[in-house]
Amino acid sequence: MAKQKEQMSVVKKMMIALIGGLIVGIAFLLIRENVVSESTWNVINKILFQDITVEEGVGAVGIFYIVGQIFMRGLQLAIVPLVLVSLSLAMCSISNSTKLGRIAGKTLLGFLGFYVFGAFFGCVLAYIVKSLGFFNVTLPSEAVSEAATIDAFNPLATIVNAVPSNITEAFSTNNSILAVVVVAIIIGLCMNQLGEKAEPLKKVLESANEVIQMYLTFLINKVGPVAIFCLISRTFAIYGVEYLAPAAAYVIFAMLTLFLLVVTLYPLGIWITTRENPVKFLKKIAKVGVFGFSTNSSAACLPLNTRTCIDELGCSEEITSFVLPTGMTINMNGTTVMHMFAVTFIATAAGIDVTPANMIVMAFLSICAAAGTPAIPIAGTTMIFTVLSGMGWTTEACMIGYALVVAINRPVEMALLPLNVIGDAAVNVIVNAKEKELDKEKYNGYSIRDGFSKSPSRIGLFGRG
Repeated sequence: MAKQKEQMSVVKKMMIALIGGLIVGIAFLLIRENVVSESTWNVINKILFQDITVEEGVGAVGIFYIVGQIFMRGLQLAIVPLVLVSLSLAMCSISNSTKLGRIAGKTLLGFLGFYVFGAFFGCVLAYIVKSLGFFNVTLPSEAVSEAATIDAFNPLATIVNAVPSNITEAFSTNNSILAVVVVAIIIGLCMNQLGEKAEPLKKVLESANEVIQMYLTFLINKVGPVAIFCLISRTFAIYGVEYLAPAAAYVIFAMLTLFLLVVTLYPLGIWITTRENPVKFLKKIAKVGVFGFSTNSSAACLPLNTRTCIDELGCSEEITSFVLPTGMTINMNGTTVMHMFAVTFIATAAGIDVTPANMIVMAFLSICAAAGTPAIPIAGTTMIFTVLSGMGWTTEACMIGYALVVAINRPVEMALLPLNVIGDAAVNVIVNAKEKELDKEKYNGYSIRDGFSKSPSRIGLFGRG
C-alpha cells in the first residue's frame, strides 16, 4: 500500500505540474501577444525560456530550458544501461524456466503472438489516426526546421546496422539502441547456456538494475514534476496552444485502441486456439482488468489473477504458477500498443513523416523494450524515450512532445494494464487447453462472486504494489 500511495503522490505531482505549466505557459503567451513590447518579451525570454545552446542564447539564462534539459539528459543517461541490463536479465529469466519444456515453449509462443498482433493493430490504428491529421501540429518555422528527418535508405539496412561491429560504439550513443538490444539478447542467451557459471555476471546485472531503478525513481519522483512544469510552461509560452488538440487525440485514441484490443484480441485468440467460449473468459476475467486499471500494477493483480484462473477458468495450479509470474515479467503488450501511439504522436508533432517502415522498426524496439521493462513508476512511459532514441528522434521538438506525453500519460498507463494482465490469463488458458489440463466444467461454469473474500490469498491482493 505504501508503494501505491507513493505512486499516487507522483501522479498528483505530475498533474499539478501539468496544470500549473499550462496556466503559466498560457499566461506568458497572453503576455507576449497582448501586454508587453517585443523588447520586454525578449528580456523575459532570455531569463526564462531561451535555448542557451544556440547562437541567440549567448548571454541568456534560460532557467526553464536548463531545468527541462537536465531532466531529459538525465533520462538519456539511463537509456543504454537500462536496456542492456533489463533485457539481458529478462532473456536470462525466460531461458531459466525452460525446464518446464513444452509448457515454457507454448507460453513464450503465446506471449510473442499477442505481442506481434497487438503491435500490428497498434501500428495500423496509430498510422490511420496520424494520416487523418489528428496528430498534426503547426509549429513556428524555427522549430520545424529542427525536426528530425530520415534520409532515403533501404529499410533492410536496419538489419545490418542492428549488429554492431564494435561493442563500445553501440554503447556510445543513444541513437544505436537497436544495436544495444541485440547485444543484450546475445548476453542473455549466452548466460542461459552457461547456467551456474554465469551466476556472478547475473548478480552484477541484478545489482546494476537495482541502481538504475533507484536512479530513475529519484529522477521521476523528485525532479520530474519540476521539470514537467518548466517544459510545459516553456512549450506553451513559445509555441502556443497548438499541442492541446493533438495531445487529447493521442490520449483518446490510445485508450480506445487498448480497450478494443482487450475485448477482441484475447477472445479471438482463445476461440481460435481452444474453441472455448470467449464470452465466458471475458466475464470472469473482467474483475482482474478492473483491478489492474485501478492499481496500475501487474504485481498487485497476480493473486487475484491466479485465483480467477484456477478457481473459475479451470486452469491447473502447476501451469498457472509458471505462466502468470512469467507474464508479469515479460508480457507488456499493452505497453507496446501505447508506444505505437505515443511515438507516432511525438514524431508527427515534431514534423517527422512517420512511414510504415519506420513503424515496423518502432514495433520491434518497443517489444524488446517492453519485455525488459523494469518495475519502476510509469515505466512504460519512460521506455518511450528508448524507442525515440532508437529511431534517432531526439530533437528539441521531439523532447517537447515527449515531455507532454509524460505529463498526460497517466490515463493511458492505466488503460494498458488490463491488456497486460488479461493477456497473462488468456495465454494461461490457451496453454492449459493445449496441455489438456483445462477443467472445462469450471471454465464453462458460473463465476465465483464472493470466493475471494474467503481465500487465503486475500491478503496478497493488497500486499504488493
